[in-house]
Amino acid sequence: MPAIATAPATVDARLTTASRIFKGALLFNAALTAFWLFAMLRGQDSAFAHGYHVDAAAVGRVFSGILFFYIVWGFVWWGVKALLLQRFVGFTKEERRAAFSSRMDRPYDVADLVSRYSERRIRITDMIGRRGRFITLAAAGFYYLYLQVAQNPQSNFAMGFIQDNLFDAVVTSWVFLGFYYVNGPLGAMFYGPQSRVMDGVLARANCLLITTLWSLFKFVMVPIGAQLAVVFSRHEFAGVFAMIWGSYIATDACAEIFGSLFGKQRIRVWGVGDVNRKSVAGLVAGFLAALLLCGGVVMSQGLGPAWYGLAIVIAVSNSVFELWSPRGTDDFTMATANALICLAFGMWFR
Repeated sequence: MPAIATAPATVDARLTTASRIFKGALLFNAALTAFWLFAMLRGQDSAFAHGYHVDAAAVGRVFSGILFFYIVWGFVWWGVKALLLQRFVGFTKEERRAAFSSRMDRPYDVADLVSRYSERRIRITDMIGRRGRFITLAAAGFYYLYLQVAQNPQSNFAMGFIQDNLFDAVVTSWVFLGFYYVNGPLGAMFYGPQSRVMDGVLARANCLLITTLWSLFKFVMVPIGAQLAVVFSRHEFAGVFAMIWGSYIATDACAEIFGSLFGKQRIRVWGVGDVNRKSVAGLVAGFLAALLLCGGVVMSQGLGPAWYGLAIVIAVSNSVFELWSPRGTDDFTMATANALICLAFGMWFR
């Protein structure tokens, strides 16, 4: 098993990186919150408000979502991951406790762990915790919204549900910031399932970066979505929606799932984590997943031959951004690139 270089001298540098990501996310979310509040004050004059009101019902929806997805659902996958770390990997009780801690208040040596336990089993456990928590709800949410767009296409098809969730994005980002350094059950529920053991000291930094950039994408998608509704006809909305959202979910999930199960992690990449490597198996799986999903949507929706070309471009783009984007940023780069490619396609063929 190849050794992983994790020299003690780099610990301070990693802690510095984790602190910088926290401070950057803090400043960014403060600015995003101020922008959102300004949009709310403008009301109907702002595309970001779109008649949205923060009333008791809205607050209830947001906090109910946080309670279910991040606490109840987080507790479930925290338990699943803890059980896998114990039975499948072989971690001791203290090692499991350390894996679910912030890892920024004590030494955490990934090289020592993979010298005593199977690196592949650790990667598989990391993948199951992350994808089990996310993919089940993401796939169900995508399918539901795809059917809604297909059956009742509206001009805000690409960003209507995002506008309803901008408030959620702001609140959720503050919650993640609040639990960034927290150990114990609540910190483990919010960060535990998606904090990779293989990311070492920077595990929560990676998660916070993903959450912050996803909040940014929700804002970025509002003006892009408005333009998409102009260049595409109503019967094409469902196809565009799937190209943007479905292909990203398929690429991201399959790249990690198949890469963890079958891949040899030999492609070194840059990113937020102690160990940053990807595999050819994950790259190929992500490409094929996006291509099959987009091609299937084109066929089922009866779209023209040019759309198969778009499906190929989207699949290639997802694979390139998933591979070359710094780890922790690929969710944002893939989804944004998908939206811009679809916009360019719509403008070119109109």
